[in-house]
Order: sequence, then structure tokens, then C-alpha cells
Amino acid sequence: MKKIFTVLLALFLLTTVNFSQEIGVRFGEVTGGNVAIDGVFSIGQFSRVHGDVSFGNNGVGVDLLWDFIYQPLSGEAFKWYAGVGPFLNIQDPFALGVVGELGLDYHFNKVPISISADWRPSFRIIENTDFDVVGFGLNIRYVF
Repeated sequence: MKKIFTVLLALFLLTTVNFSQEIGVRFGEVTGGNVAIDGVFSIGQFSRVHGDVSFGNNGVGVDLLWDFIYQPLSGEAFKWYAGVGPFLNIQDPFALGVVGELGLDYHFNKVPISISADWRPSFRIIENTDFDVVGFGLNIRYVF
């Protein structure tokens, strides 16, 4: 089981790093810890995949969200997004569930940096069942 998980995690990290249009870090409440490797890549004009991998005191966490609304607010630099996807936390006890995402994103025009802040409520299904609404975070990413 550990070998399979290690291979899947390595493939996810390589995919995130190699195909990301943005790569950086996430600070705040994340599955598995308080800091995560954060990657975003576009799958359409108004869709993107947002993935996080965190290592911390709460185990190894993986969030993979599909942001299905990604609209400009004022010009091209300031956007809002909403999404949903699964999360996985390898620890004792094991956790699997669904996480939502609602946030604001700002792309600097002259510097290839984006900053976003979001709220991620989560619904854990396995091992225990609970609902958590305190998942706020700050993402800082380099834009390719």
C-alpha cells in the first residue's frame, strides 16, 4: 500500500510541476497540514484544475479540485472562482472526503506572480464523518 501511494504521489507531483500553468505554495488550512505545494492548470477558458499536496503533523494530504467557474471581475487581473473535488489524508485515522472552494485571484500584470485567497469547507466521509468550515488559505504562485 505504501509503494502504491508513493508512486501515485510522485506522479501527481510530477504532473503538477510539469504541466502547471502556475506553481507555488498555499498557507493556511490544508488537508494534512498548514503549508502545501500548490499547482493550477487550465482545462478551458473558464475551467481549471487546482491541486495541493501537503506534508505536516496531520499526515500527507492531497486536494484535487475542479474550479468550474473562473470569471474576470474587473479587467483581466482580478478573478473569482468556485470549485469542488476530493481530498485524501494519509494518517491514522485515514481520511477521505469532498472539499469545496470559493476564492479571489489576482494576477500581477508586470510580474509573473498570482496571489489568491480562498475558503474551503470540507465534508469528510471516511474514517469519521464530519463537516468543517474553517478552511481559509492564501496561495502565492509563479505563473508560467
